[in-house]
Amino acid sequence: MSVMKNRAVLRWLVPVTAGVAVIGGGAAVGTFAAADPALPPRSAAQLLDDLRTSRLDGLSGTVVQRADLGLPPIAALAGQASGNQLAGLVSGTHTLRVWYGGEDRQRLALVDTLGEQDVLRNGRDVWTWSSRENTAVHRKLPADGKDLPSAPATPADAAQQALAAIDPTTAVTVGRSATVAGRDAYELVLTPRDKASLVHQVRIALDAKEHVPLRFEVLADGQDEPAFEVAFTQVDFRTPDADQFRFNPPPGVKVTEESADARPGPAGVAPGKDGKAPGKDDGQRPDVRTVGTGWTTVVVATLGDPAGLDGAAKAGGTKAGAGAPDADMLAKVLGDLPKVSGDWGSGRLLSGKLFSVLLTDDGRVVAGLVTPERLYQAAKG
Repeated sequence: MSVMKNRAVLRWLVPVTAGVAVIGGGAAVGTFAAADPALPPRSAAQLLDDLRTSRLDGLSGTVVQRADLGLPPIAALAGQASGNQLAGLVSGTHTLRVWYGGEDRQRLALVDTLGEQDVLRNGRDVWTWSSRENTAVHRKLPADGKDLPSAPATPADAAQQALAAIDPTTAVTVGRSATVAGRDAYELVLTPRDKASLVHQVRIALDAKEHVPLRFEVLADGQDEPAFEVAFTQVDFRTPDADQFRFNPPPGVKVTEESADARPGPAGVAPGKDGKAPGKDDGQRPDVRTVGTGWTTVVVATLGDPAGLDGAAKAGGTKAGAGAPDADMLAKVLGDLPKVSGDWGSGRLLSGKLFSVLLTDDGRVVAGLVTPERLYQAAKG
């Protein structure tokens, strides 16, 4: 099974971060570069082909994710704001265990000092479990199996996001060979040609034998250390035992059965009357467009709230679900962001090392891997 062509695998073998997710554009492939003598020289084109054609039947391992995005303290509320502890991976250092046993068998465990949170898929059955709260949620996937849970884990899907950047806006070269999780690896280096991007480089370490991404790093402009990194510290390419994907509820656990049609809504937005996330008919699905191309693409989402985001938070009083913040918390989070204004209007700004997000008072979200000034241009246009 091809790792880079199978989306079911990729959604389970990836760190999903807001900054990396908007990478667009493309790359021009470079020539041969010096490599560690321990590995035969390979060109960037050859490594890209290795990555695209690699096959994965099974895997288990330990992954460490580190994020230093330069975000304000409110980033720590990300997990609570989404009602999902896994969303808190946007900051700090986290250790995860991952198991992959085929397209319909995956498991992810996030372990911290306060407990463990697991996501397991075994066939059509999906379980999430929190040891801290001793609760579990069971969901049956549709027969087509297309509705898979999103779970951050390893470098593979992040690598796929980077592969979407293969055309002239990016230079792709070969970096130094390395040892990751005790395995020899080549390194692909993607460098944006557009200097307006906050991304300096993306580095992908590929297992020299299995051609599977072992490490994924994103360096911000002007920084020597990665702003975001996810890497295996231990990896085993044997198929895990089937017992790893069976969930046995611990004694006393509270199990909730969730409808296959249920969909979690965005943070701060209450589910519809039918238990699903608000859709277009609810008037709450954002109208999304993009401005620009490549690494400096800016996404503009119109939320359709004339009172603005601050007004939406203060007028609320509902919750998005278990663990989600109420309106007062959302209002405080927004209130902690600095106010900005210009000929484009007014709003609040969230900025980090890799990306900027503008929340306008007329209900728009403008975001990209660019400076705030580029966001203001997009908001004006």
